[in-house]
Amino acid sequence: MTNVQEQNADLKTKGVVLHGTARYYDVLAWLFLRGREGEFRGKIVELARLKSGESVLDVGCGTGTLAIAAEKRVGPSGAVRGVDASPEMIARANKKARRSGIEVDFQTGIVEALPFPDGSFDVVLSSLMFHHLPPDVRGQCAKEIRRVLKPGGRALIVDFGVSGKKKGLMAHLHKRHGSVKIQDVVTLLREIGLDVVESGEVGIKSVNFVLAMA
Repeated sequence: MTNVQEQNADLKTKGVVLHGTARYYDVLAWLFLRGREGEFRGKIVELARLKSGESVLDVGCGTGTLAIAAEKRVGPSGAVRGVDASPEMIARANKKARRSGIEVDFQTGIVEALPFPDGSFDVVLSSLMFHHLPPDVRGQCAKEIRRVLKPGGRALIVDFGVSGKKKGLMAHLHKRHGSVKIQDVVTLLREIGLDVVESGEVGIKSVNFVLAMA
């Protein structure tokens, strides 16, 4: 372990951690996105403007689908890491990466204290994770994202927007887990010193994105 990893190994997050959900998380994602998860993750990779050779961190990586897609884009000259507070998610992410023949470094960690040195990454991704965090923890997470970004690096935050009055199982889950106002994310990233360069709808469900630069 590095010194940063040793210091943060026993810390606990104040955000929601999906322990039991890990075993059926991919099924829920497939249902919510109606089988378009590959398209959704590909869209995120495009929005992040990933390039060959870049170093990437996926914060709240879950079962690793986005991190694996990012690794395919940055290629063997790049490097991708994924961090999640749920050991169960990390175990599934590692299994998925091995099955795909893709090398991604997945590890357990919390968003309030990311286990990486300052200025480690060209790009930091966060997909459908901010809504699991209380407002104060979102602020801590944003500061940590800013800390681990290299000068000129990019941060892409993707999450559920405020939804309308829809019915059904997915609408119930959406309401239960919450959403994040896109303008709140824009304001937060600007407050920590990032330059917001683009924001809007992802184009799948009620999901929005904000892209910012260090």
